[in-house]
Amino acid sequence: MERLERGVAAVRLEVYRHLFTALAEEMGAALRRSAHSPNIKERRDYSCALFDGAGRVVAQGDHMPVHLGALPLSVAAVLEELGPLGPGDIAALNDPFRGGTHLPDITLVSGVWLQPDPDPDPDPDPVRGRRKAGSGSGSGWGTERGRPLAYLAARAHHADVGGMAPGSMPLARELYQEGLVIPPIRLYARGRRAEAAWRLILANVRTPAERAGDLAGQVAALATGERRLRELVARRGVREVRAAMASLLEYADRLVRAGIARIPAGVYEAEDFLDDDGFGSGPLRVRVRVTVRRGELHVDFTGTAPQTEGGVNAVAAITTSCARYVLRCVVEALLEQPLPAGGGEMRALRLVLPPGSLVAARAPASVAGGNVETSQRITDVLFAALAQALPELIPAQSQGTMNNLTAGGVDPRTGQPFAYYETVGGGMGAGPQGPGLSGVHVHMTNSLNTPIEALEHAYPLRVRRYQLRRGTGGAGRHRGGDGLRRDVELLCDADVSLLTERRARPPAGAAGGGPGATGSNVLIRGGREHELPAKTTLQSRAGDIISIRTPGGGGWGVP
Repeated sequence: MERLERGVAAVRLEVYRHLFTALAEEMGAALRRSAHSPNIKERRDYSCALFDGAGRVVAQGDHMPVHLGALPLSVAAVLEELGPLGPGDIAALNDPFRGGTHLPDITLVSGVWLQPDPDPDPDPDPVRGRRKAGSGSGSGWGTERGRPLAYLAARAHHADVGGMAPGSMPLARELYQEGLVIPPIRLYARGRRAEAAWRLILANVRTPAERAGDLAGQVAALATGERRLRELVARRGVREVRAAMASLLEYADRLVRAGIARIPAGVYEAEDFLDDDGFGSGPLRVRVRVTVRRGELHVDFTGTAPQTEGGVNAVAAITTSCARYVLRCVVEALLEQPLPAGGGEMRALRLVLPPGSLVAARAPASVAGGNVETSQRITDVLFAALAQALPELIPAQSQGTMNNLTAGGVDPRTGQPFAYYETVGGGMGAGPQGPGLSGVHVHMTNSLNTPIEALEHAYPLRVRRYQLRRGTGGAGRHRGGDGLRRDVELLCDADVSLLTERRARPPAGAAGGGPGATGSNVLIRGGREHELPAKTTLQSRAGDIISIRTPGGGGWGVP
């Protein structure tokens, strides 16, 4: 009988895991369908998550790892600076040093408060299938000690948030050059939009109509999540929903520790390098020491380079996000089952991040590239360290860059400013199970390549070439995936920024496999090719072609 009860409890918990995950996925779908910019509608550069009343993550959509691992810190920053959000309140922030990651990623957070309800199922502990003595119905407030039942968060990358160059990913020396800094503020109060805050944000961007549309899409995502959570509470009761949240948190913690227990105890070290910071400093070391013991991972980045002048500095939230992502990947592979988004990996992680380093930069460092480029190198070194313990599990290095391209100017078709941003896929590292995929986004990004039709419709751009770079994947028993070549012609004068990596040092192979090919950036003007730096901002002319040639992934195994 006891075994049967445990089985029923496990089934109920799995049902709730899927219900909560579906809620976060539907939030993302609402955002994607409501947003205005191709970066969100087509590339899907957004993330949504559900948190309990204490701000602990309960569920997240299958969105962007670099967002998802840092979202709990965004919610924590909101609660620290604004206190519990009341009914109808929505907070906004993008400050990398107060819960954000980099300035284009604007996060909205709301609380879900419930009125008294009859609580259709009086069982206060339905996940375990038992009713506690003295329980009853009719007291189901969605609050506990003055806090909401849950929080919801929606983060989206906005194609422009001001700053010295369109796209807000410039070759900058300080944060203020990268765009508008938004500390945690109330964007909505009691259901009413804070017009002064709204106007202030839109007055500091180049494309206010598009930004307003994307922000409205995020608000729609929060409304969708709240509606679905209310429907769930109406069916199952607030006690059961709260109990399910708490049980999922405990379950995730147990799974993470069970997975770590399968990693051989020991100390594993690795290092890798960023090409440069765009201002002549480089290569820049990222070093890690991973200690596995007693169901925990101690991750120490002592020895990593100090923060630098250029924008490749990562804030602590980014490094935390990378560590969470790598641990989740390894645990899921070892246990051969999905891991609930219950924050269990954080309770099993012990991070040492040297203040003022490349992985824990201090304000007002420029950080645009820390989110998109340094995050990939942090991921690389974490996997490289754990590969020493799990050589038959960890794949070779993938392209190790997001190949960021931004452009902006005045669209001759409309006479209005435009700001374009996209990342370009490359080669995935091969693994023990098979070859790497070609032309895809990897690790900390989970986005798509912008469809050519959408890009050309929205912007004064024309894609002249889009193809795989055959043979750029590393050799091995299993070959690495190939990179891409994407040539984008500018149909008007524009300011262009490139923020890329793996142009000097190739992605490494594993288990005797060969490295992938490096990438390159090329300006084609008047039929002649001119090599561009990995990181640069330039003024381009109508007819110029920016050619992004992305790295291949490393091979796995001796060829």
